[in-house]
Amino acid sequence: MSPARTRLLAGAAALSAGTSLLAGCSGSSGTPSGSRESVNYALPANFTPNWILPIGTAAHLNTNNISIANTLWEPLIAYDGSTGKIAWNKAGSVATAADFAPDNKSVRITLGDRHWSDGKPITARDVEFWFDLIKANKTEWAGYNPGQAPDNWTSFKTEDDRHFTLTFDKAYNPQWMLANELSSITPLPRHAWDKGGGAKKVWAYLNDAAKNIGGYEKNPLWKTISGPYAVKSYSTAGKVVLTANKKYDGGEKPAIPTVNLLPFTTAEAEKNALRSGSVDYGYIEATDLDQKDGFTAQGYQVKPWSGWAITYMPYNFNNPAMGPVFKQLYARQAVQHSIDQDALAEVVFNGTAVPGHGPVPQGQKSDFVSPVQKGNPYPFSTTTARKLLTGHGWREQGGVMTCTDPGTGASQCGAGVERGTRFEMRVLSQSGSTVTDNMMSAIQSSLARSGIKFSIRTAPVNSVLSQTPQCEASQPVCKWQLSFFGTAGSWYFSAFPTGDSLFRTGGGSNFGNYSNPEVDRLVSASTTSGSTKAVRDYSAAVAKDLPVIWLPEPVYQVSVVRNGLGGFAQDSLANFHPAQWKWTG
Repeated sequence: MSPARTRLLAGAAALSAGTSLLAGCSGSSGTPSGSRESVNYALPANFTPNWILPIGTAAHLNTNNISIANTLWEPLIAYDGSTGKIAWNKAGSVATAADFAPDNKSVRITLGDRHWSDGKPITARDVEFWFDLIKANKTEWAGYNPGQAPDNWTSFKTEDDRHFTLTFDKAYNPQWMLANELSSITPLPRHAWDKGGGAKKVWAYLNDAAKNIGGYEKNPLWKTISGPYAVKSYSTAGKVVLTANKKYDGGEKPAIPTVNLLPFTTAEAEKNALRSGSVDYGYIEATDLDQKDGFTAQGYQVKPWSGWAITYMPYNFNNPAMGPVFKQLYARQAVQHSIDQDALAEVVFNGTAVPGHGPVPQGQKSDFVSPVQKGNPYPFSTTTARKLLTGHGWREQGGVMTCTDPGTGASQCGAGVERGTRFEMRVLSQSGSTVTDNMMSAIQSSLARSGIKFSIRTAPVNSVLSQTPQCEASQPVCKWQLSFFGTAGSWYFSAFPTGDSLFRTGGGSNFGNYSNPEVDRLVSASTTSGSTKAVRDYSAAVAKDLPVIWLPEPVYQVSVVRNGLGGFAQDSLANFHPAQWKWTG
């Protein structure tokens, strides 16, 4: 998903003051990189790496996992924002060319003259190995959306070691195909990983090995790599140490021999590490911007890291208790009218966020945002929210709106909503962030003014993702109602911000099981049309239909970077690229 990336999902920062740094961050990582032979990078709080395999699954959608995997195994096509704009970064890619046929129904890929760390050449058969694994196990791949990759790739034809052709089921927008689909491919070392028995057996073998975090350091599987760094150590507590791959023959040769990726339980602990000088590349929360001068005086630069993302809370439309309520558009409109995004962006995020009113990022200018989304179809008004509810059979009882007129009439509660149903929602929200805690409290207060009760439970972001999956009403796991994992943005897009994974029926990251045939049609149109109007039409429809609760879009993080560490742009797709980091002074 980066898309599946599928992208990933990002998280950030703080739980409670005074909580100490995780045990995994002791030792050499507790001192400054005075030798310039290493760099200490702070991972977002409570957002520890937990997956090394460069094929994402739904339970492991973590941007840190993606960044680390891409550092070990270079993508076929690295389409990212690492050069300062979202584009194909050929220096960090295995492929050197992608030539589309005149009818846009196929593409011929040329590989660079590259080698695995054990000296074996990287060939088209290593790409085909990835292709075969995904084809046979597509429903377990986080990047899978029915009808799209790999369904729309009808054949893989190897021409020679460095050339192959992918054929599609119809014509596609080449830029979309390059940025959103071909960028998901990672050549894998077939000679080292294919243990025989077929693609399903190999898939199970690789996934079982990836579940053993404690074995990452010594398992020979993870030693055959193509990227600029190798794993030196990988703690179950979240600390990862990368060491330069001396056999790397790609275009982004690492300038810093050792990279320490440091986990933190809270942003307060990370901020203390910054103050002590033991972090070279860290962050502060938006609420800490008044301390900027102090960090500058200590030899740091404060740099907001803008993201190409949207932020939201998905509804669980299959929840047995509240699903029937969530399926009523008027109910979702009442909720959205109760969210004061302007106040949240200005007060909670200290002016570092912008209101988001639909499925296309609004924090950066683009031609993809529709006038409908830009104009905010559901401005904050608890008065309007209350009128929507009372106009559809709800009355306030004991401070909470309650359905008193069930039925499917125009002024009734709607299909499946029973008499006596109370408008009570609960969210499972990521822990570790003061900003998130403050936002949830503010939302709770404004919803109460509309007569909607909103309860909050918190957990580490990995737990939030694993406890709020796609589900059927009959499954015990389907008790979740709302989910939040996006203090630093819930979803980071590829260059084309289409809703394939998020809002298409059956999409791999459509956690709440939202389904709308018209939206499905618009999503499909956005992937095949060469015009940005198709994306704008999708933007307008989804902004109005409210498949999720739209929330302000913050910067990914407010970075604090030691003077002298440079040579890179902060990737707006929220990935980090250690091979680009350099000590310049």
